Amino acid sequence: MPHVLVLSTLYPNPANPRFGAFVARSMENLASRTHWTVSVINPLGLPPLGIGGLSSRYRGLMDLPEEAEEGGIAVHRPRFTLIPRIGARRNPDAVASAALPIARAIHADTPVDLVDAQFFFPDGPAAAILARSLGKPLSIKARGSDITYWSRFDFARKAMREAAQQASGLFAVSAALADEAAARLGVERSGFTVHHTGLDRDRFRPFGHTQLRAQLSRELGFALPDAAPILASVGALIKRKGHHIAIEALTRLPPEHSDARLLVVGKGEEEATLRNLASELGLAERVHFTGSVDHDLLPLLLSAADIMVLPTANEGLANVWVEALACGTPVVTCDVGGARDVIASRVAGRLVERTPAAVAAGVEAVLSDPPDPQAVAAIAERFDWTAHAHELAARYDQLIA
Repeated sequence: MPHVLVLSTLYPNPANPRFGAFVARSMENLASRTHWTVSVINPLGLPPLGIGGLSSRYRGLMDLPEEAEEGGIAVHRPRFTLIPRIGARRNPDAVASAALPIARAIHADTPVDLVDAQFFFPDGPAAAILARSLGKPLSIKARGSDITYWSRFDFARKAMREAAQQASGLFAVSAALADEAAARLGVERSGFTVHHTGLDRDRFRPFGHTQLRAQLSRELGFALPDAAPILASVGALIKRKGHHIAIEALTRLPPEHSDARLLVVGKGEEEATLRNLASELGLAERVHFTGSVDHDLLPLLLSAADIMVLPTANEGLANVWVEALACGTPVVTCDVGGARDVIASRVAGRLVERTPAAVAAGVEAVLSDPPDPQAVAAIAERFDWTAHAHELAARYDQLIA
């Protein structure tokens, strides 16, 4: 059985169960549904104790075991020193230094056939070092901000370009992102294979029973009215996701929808700012912060929502777009990354400008002419973890042939 060694700086763990969950689902399905053996190295960056101590963001990572079996896969978590905000230039080398002894030990025990990076930065340049050390081919995946954000910096762009030139295969989650990655890095577009996200169709499906909102009210600890429109904004609470725009859009809805509620789902550094914004706009009773929700609860939440709203600044192909559609919930988002691959009709939702007025107009358009949930869910049928795994296995086979 061929063996892929996967390097991913984003991967779920008990402290952050949804952190890079899409990577874990991809690798778990590859391991369970194909002939490939998978080992994962998930380096954890921790700041030096002298830099203000460890915040709660990092404290939960300290107690994680350095090796665990998760989802049928061996996951290794070496630590490397992370200098927050200013240390990005050194991160690929730091990640590689932490991961290389483990990579060599894994290779000695079960020979590795392919080294794979799940993001272009810092994973790509770090994985390139591992691949050279092991004498094995390299693949790298572009997912979104690893290209759109990091390629703006000369040091990162140079490192990513060199890694891409070393790689035997490149992946991107959408055609638009593949185009952008090739242009920004100065590499051939033909080297990229588009490999969309997958989806658990048994978990993400329309849940239409009449007591759904009442059940969610009990689970989440606040009331969800039966009649009021519910919008869900799902994603890390960081500025580029645009939760602040979704909140401001509530103030632009017409009077007949002035009772609409917004569920902000996720956690992150912008939470306090977003809560203050909701309060300043007089929306404290209509904007609810759920924090991270259990993976089994998210399909219920998406099914209960009338619209999933994500005024994001950039994405590759956001998993939550596909998850919402699979639950029968249309999406209002921005025309970025692979959005047009997913929101390709008015049944799926609306693509809008990244302003509160445009988001409100998109929301109003969907509320005024809501599509049939089953028709919305049908759009997501082509996204399936089984197909995803077999497509990836076939491409990996080509890379080691």
